[in-house]
Amino acid sequence: MNSFSTARVVRACVGIAAGLVWSAAPALAAHPMATGGLTSQPIGHYDFCKTNPAECSIRPSNLAPATMTDALLRKLTSVTVRVNAAVKPMSDYDIYGKDEVWAYPDKGVGDCEDYVLEKRRELFRMGLSFADLLITVVRKPDGEGHAVLTVRTDKGDFLLDNLTDKVRLWDETDYSFLKRQAIDNTGRWVSIRAGQPVLVGAVQ
Repeated sequence: MNSFSTARVVRACVGIAAGLVWSAAPALAAHPMATGGLTSQPIGHYDFCKTNPAECSIRPSNLAPATMTDALLRKLTSVTVRVNAAVKPMSDYDIYGKDEVWAYPDKGVGDCEDYVLEKRRELFRMGLSFADLLITVVRKPDGEGHAVLTVRTDKGDFLLDNLTDKVRLWDETDYSFLKRQAIDNTGRWVSIRAGQPVLVGAVQ
């Protein structure tokens, strides 16, 4: 997130995971995020796509949300806990010598986008569709930029976050939602709440 100093990026993207909290899937469907039209792609994702072009040209054929079950919620929680514990929080500048690098945390270190990429990769390998695994840019209450993974389900949109081990519905958080990947094209992004300033670097 190149608009912040390294220290602010660390505060925005990393944190010691809270203790495991698991709860049963809600009985009634929650409201999904209301998305708008196409919007700018974060610069970090743009660079990631240049390095990993095959991952940014996927057009899922089935756009229906995943069916939320107790088994799926356990899977989401397990992946969240495992990745949060396995990756040491570290800023892009400390890892790469520059800001705004999105990469898989294969060396065991990373910032918020890297946690998201790893969770997304693991859940895709477990059978979830990329249409339901969406990198999402949010703003924390203190104004810092942050990235989380949105998992679309028929019981609402759930967030996987490196700042907590709890899998939460998106509208149970205090984040402001800015943009996320489009469900029908992994290289495109759509707005969530039009008119809010985007707090991460982006390209048109």
